[in-house]
Amino acid sequence: MIKSNQHFFNFLLVVFDAVVVSGALLLAWYIRFVSPFFTDGVRTMHFEAYVGLLIFIIPVYLILFLIFGLYKPYRKQRFFKECQEIILSNVIGILIVMAVLYTEKSIHFSRYMLGLFFLFSIVIMSLERGTIRKVLRMMRERGYNIKYIIIVGAGALGQAFADKVLGDRQLGYKICGYVDDYYPKSDKNGLPILGTTKEMNDILEEFRVDEVIIALPNTSFKRINDVIDKCEYQGIKTQVIPDYFNLVQGSRPAFDELDGIPLINTRYIPLDEPFNKFIKRALDILLSGTFLVVFSWLYLILAILVKVTSPGPIIYKQIRVGMNRREFYIYKFRSMRNDIPEKGDKLWTTEDDPRKTKFGSFIRKTSLDEIPQFFNVLKGDMSIIGPRPERPFYVQQFKDEVPKYMIKHHVRPGITGWAQVNGWRGDTSIVERINCDIEYIEKWSLWLDIKIFFKTFRALLKNAY
Repeated sequence: MIKSNQHFFNFLLVVFDAVVVSGALLLAWYIRFVSPFFTDGVRTMHFEAYVGLLIFIIPVYLILFLIFGLYKPYRKQRFFKECQEIILSNVIGILIVMAVLYTEKSIHFSRYMLGLFFLFSIVIMSLERGTIRKVLRMMRERGYNIKYIIIVGAGALGQAFADKVLGDRQLGYKICGYVDDYYPKSDKNGLPILGTTKEMNDILEEFRVDEVIIALPNTSFKRINDVIDKCEYQGIKTQVIPDYFNLVQGSRPAFDELDGIPLINTRYIPLDEPFNKFIKRALDILLSGTFLVVFSWLYLILAILVKVTSPGPIIYKQIRVGMNRREFYIYKFRSMRNDIPEKGDKLWTTEDDPRKTKFGSFIRKTSLDEIPQFFNVLKGDMSIIGPRPERPFYVQQFKDEVPKYMIKHHVRPGITGWAQVNGWRGDTSIVERINCDIEYIEKWSLWLDIKIFFKTFRALLKNAY
């Protein structure tokens, strides 16, 4: 019954989203061609042509909404996260529409109108989803759309789950009480102890619950199996909270499967998912290739200036450690003089390093020495955004000194990253830097990459030597 209700709710969401997308396009058409806001009177396409776009736009947008998780149950999705997914799906949607129109040489569609459609689609859909959440919350406050649950286990695990549920009404759960073999029938943090696991049949008969949450230690296998059997006998769904906090504390675990054998990944890395990996790599290739073509003149000028201001090679290569701990050569415009002995790879570059040329100081200060790394991105050694790669000597040193340092090598290193835009670059705290890197790895999203991309411009002149 619950599953059928969820399917019906998702169907309504699909209908609402299709109406929103259609309404956004029609509103954009009206603002561009009918309203007094645009007085140029230019109308190169008939109204029917714009309406015909909906035959293509609606399926594309609905598929993108599905891919970005906009039809997940509302109980497990926060509104801010949903807004991010709305923005990202609309960004990719409008890019697809523009690419198709360009490929088909349909150049007469108004760019202003498409821009307005993009903005209206985001705003109206966000308002739609926010309104639905508000309505659902009001219904739950009045006792509708509530799931009643019992928690088996009143220990630390069960109490942590109860605190999470009680602290977020939006989840729409109501806890009837605990079932526990070691606590007397009384209240536990405001929730009643309903009885023991041996009394589960009677408790489930008395309390018409939708789900039973099992929060017992892993050593209680027999009790867990008995509870599951009794719940399935009553036709009640059970969910087990794995007691693995000692293994995954401070990380975001994820579940996986190998030919029917369940596995728990002790750290969730979004870029391990094929779709996320494909999107990020495709954007890396597209953006780095575009940058190299558009700014080829800049490469030429910088190469000439490097050569003129100091004898020696134009490009400096250095070994760095990348994804999966593999070493690669990173490329930079040379900023150091060749007539001073090398200090080796065991010392940081300092602000007054005598090896730097005058032009080298400029390109390091402005980070222009880093732009050859777009070739590293095209090769697949790096990404535009990710943890900065380090030299092998420092990797060996930091892996012993800094907790969880090697986690940064789960993803491709980047030209810029979350640590750098937060000021942790150059000779700064390695601990703070790796904390930012881990946060980026675990919370990666296209939205976060976009945020870092634009924050990079403000951080370029800070803390660079």
